[in-house]
Amino acid sequence: MVGAGGWLGLATVELLHRLLGERFTTQVVCFGSRARPLVLRDGLIVEQHALEALGDLPRMPTIVLHLAFLTQEKANEMSHDDYVEANRAISSAVLGALDRIGAEKVFLPSSGAVNAVGRPSASAALRLYAQLKLQDEKSIEAWARERGGAAVIARVFNLSGPYINKQTTYALACFVADALAGRAIAIRSTRRVYRSYVAISELMSVVIGALTEDVAGAIRFDTAGEFVYEMADIAEIVRSVINGDLGVERPTLLNEDPDYYVGDGEVYAGLRRALGVEAVGFRAQVLETARFMSATTNQQDCPV
Repeated sequence: MVGAGGWLGLATVELLHRLLGERFTTQVVCFGSRARPLVLRDGLIVEQHALEALGDLPRMPTIVLHLAFLTQEKANEMSHDDYVEANRAISSAVLGALDRIGAEKVFLPSSGAVNAVGRPSASAALRLYAQLKLQDEKSIEAWARERGGAAVIARVFNLSGPYINKQTTYALACFVADALAGRAIAIRSTRRVYRSYVAISELMSVVIGALTEDVAGAIRFDTAGEFVYEMADIAEIVRSVINGDLGVERPTLLNEDPDYYVGDGEVYAGLRRALGVEAVGFRAQVLETARFMSATTNQQDCPV
C-alpha cells in the first residue's frame, strides 16, 4: 500500500487488519513519503517504509493500493513546477516498481475533481490537480492494458468515516465538530450545496472485492451514496444523530448557481450489489465519523 499514512490509507490499514487477522503482517506492506510508524486507534502500530523501497519487495503476485498524491491544497502552497514534479515523482516511483515486484492488480483513488479539467471557472490549483489526477488514471489504465493486469479506479467525491482529516475544511467534519462542541451547526454558504456520501469502509470493501475477482482491464467508477443531500439536510441529520438540542444556523440564500459535487453512482452501486457489499446509511456514517472525531484533538472553527 502506497500512501498508507493518509485518511484513506489509515482506514484501509485498519480494515485489512480486521479482515486478515494474523495474516496481515505477512501480506500487507505499507509505504509513504518517509519511514515512520503508523499508530491506529486500536493501538496497532504498523511500520511504514519510504516509497523508494517499494521496488525492493520480492517479486510475487501482488495487489498494489496506490493512494499517494499531493492534494489540491498543496497545489495552492507550492509553485506550479514543484507541485507537478512532486506528484510525477510519486507516480513514476509506483509505475516503475509494478513490474519489478510482480504487480497484477492496482487500485487508484482518483477524484471527482477531474471534471474540472478545462473548466474556465475552476481555480488554477484545482485545474492543475485535476489534470495530474487524470494523467494518473490514464497511466494506470495503460499499464493494465499493456500487461494484461487489472485496475480499479475510483473517482472519489465525498467520503465519511474514521481517520477523516482536514477537519476544519470538509463540511461533514465541520458540522460534526460543531455538534460535538455543543454549539449550533453553522452553514456558511450563501448558495445551495449538494453532496452524496459514501462510508470509507464501504468503498474499500467494494474495491477489495473487485480486486479479488478474476478479471483483467480497468474498472472506473464515481463514488456516490444512495441519496443526495443539501447542506441543510446534512446539518439536520448531524444534529439529530449527535445532539438534538442544537440549532442550525445559515445565512440568507442568494440567487447563485448551486454547488453540486456528486458523482454518477450507477456503476459503483451495481458493483457494490454484485459483490454483496451492504450500503452504509448516512446516519450510520455520521455516527462513525463522530466516534472517531470525538477521540481526536479539539476542533477549530470551520470556514465552510
